[in-house]
Amino acid sequence: MSDFSLFDLAALIKMRRDARDDKSYTKSLLEAGPTRIAKKFGEEAVEAVIAAIETDKQALVAEAADVIYHLLVLLEARQIELSDVLKELERRTKQSGLAEKASRGEKR
Repeated sequence: MSDFSLFDLAALIKMRRDARDDKSYTKSLLEAGPTRIAKKFGEEAVEAVIAAIETDKQALVAEAADVIYHLLVLLEARQIELSDVLKELERRTKQSGLAEKASRGEKR
């Protein structure tokens, strides 16, 4: 198992934001702005759904990596820390998923 974590990836994304290297895909996404990043995130999410439906494990692994990466880029663009998202997930795990969804007024 790798020691690489989502925090490592988030830090790398943050570092690439200020990189002088014009060839950085991450930098180009961040310069394009949150709307473009959100569209790319959505595209990757759809590709992950398709891979899951087709039961192609390797394709799903690759698409899941793309989804996570693009989500972290989107969070960086909106100046949201990964730790804030994890705190929210931790808060939600202190009650059942159904109770948590009901507290937000969402329909099943």
